[in-house]
Amino acid sequence: QVQLVESGGGSVQAGGSLTLSCAAPEYVVRSRCMGWFRQALGKEREGVAILTIGNTTQYLDAVKGRFTISRDNTKNTLDLQMNSLKPDDTAMYHCAIYALGGCDTIAWGGQGTQVTVSS
Repeated sequence: QVQLVESGGGSVQAGGSLTLSCAAPEYVVRSRCMGWFRQALGKEREGVAILTIGNTTQYLDAVKGRFTISRDNTKNTLDLQMNSLKPDDTAMYHCAIYALGGCDTIAWGGQGTQVTVSS
């Protein structure tokens, strides 16, 4: 079992910014596809962003241009910079580590950090 520790969530007004961070073991940060997914109350889980080992990124259409996913190899963290936040971004955000060799199957997920955006 890999321990993931998310931080950075909070409550902001629409238009504000937050940066989420996920601390993970070094060997995971350096060798696995990683990402963030979110789940709002009463809604299905949706993938927000993915970062491959080759540093290719993928984003949910709804967050393109506003969110940026990145990896910090010195701190062993996966970060999600969220700008121009909207009330629809309100959700529990979870860090995800994918199984070796791809970005299809989540191997481990974090407990989550709550993001609340008010209008």
